[in-house]
Amino acid sequence: MGSKPKSTTSSSSAYVLPQFAPKDYTKFFTAGALVATLTHGAVTPIDVVKTRIQIDPELARHSLFSGGRKIVASEGPKGLLTGFGPTAVGYFVQGGAKFAGYEFWKKNIVETIGGPENAIPYRMPIYLLSASAAEFFADILLTPLEATRIRLVSDRKYATGLVTGFTRLAREGGIREMYAGFLPILCKQIPFAIGQFTVNELCHELAYRNMSDEQRRNISTIHKGFIDLGSGLTAGAAAAFLSQPADTLLSQINKGHGPQGSMIYRLTTLARQAGFRGLFSGLGPRTVMTMGLVSGQFLLYDTIKHAMGAPPGIEIHKES
Repeated sequence: MGSKPKSTTSSSSAYVLPQFAPKDYTKFFTAGALVATLTHGAVTPIDVVKTRIQIDPELARHSLFSGGRKIVASEGPKGLLTGFGPTAVGYFVQGGAKFAGYEFWKKNIVETIGGPENAIPYRMPIYLLSASAAEFFADILLTPLEATRIRLVSDRKYATGLVTGFTRLAREGGIREMYAGFLPILCKQIPFAIGQFTVNELCHELAYRNMSDEQRRNISTIHKGFIDLGSGLTAGAAAAFLSQPADTLLSQINKGHGPQGSMIYRLTTLARQAGFRGLFSGLGPRTVMTMGLVSGQFLLYDTIKHAMGAPPGIEIHKES
């Protein structure tokens, strides 16, 4: 992910599949946890405005900037940092599990198929499956903290912070309410992860495919940085679009909107009520947020992995 791709074509020397040790996965987890915490924490003000636009009728037609000004005018600058605690903790565990999980599942799927050479024709399904599986298990850790965050953002009187908010949610709603948003968060986060990892992989493949072997070997740090940045920005836009409808529904569910009944019934009812335009309400601010978030995550992830001495991820790009 974002590293200089190794040649896996028949015209090049054979690429030996690395065998990651537990300490390697610990480094993947640590790097993923740090980048997710830093980037999600940095965009907390944007996320607050985006969430309020989705659930507050008075802000529904506001832009990112006008919505932000309105929140600051009524609640002060601190209003833009509401939910920072659960955001930081939630995405620490989720980011670590997602990035380490993606490395784990991609490596094991490639190994099952018979190595990188055999995996090249199936790289798209491998990216999709690896991202989906990694995100599924990461969301088990994220869901209760995300539910806490949305309650804090949507109701300033709900609690004073992470500990009191999480405690109140656990006490009043129990496991049922803590995981009430699990299905919609899967519907949001799995498409997000697919856009994030798959589009990033494909953008890198397209960029390096147009280079000769000599150009790939001698690529400058600046040139590689532009490729990484462009790939991350494109992946962020794709992730935002694919996950936007479920993100809107998740905010509504955690706010308590919708009829009683099964989660599928509540989701379909809320989707019909919102309509196409309503489901994509707040897409502009969220796209800006996720483009910066995803590109920042990939750039920092590779930097932190390198600093920790972690091995590079497995590459199965088709380079010609």
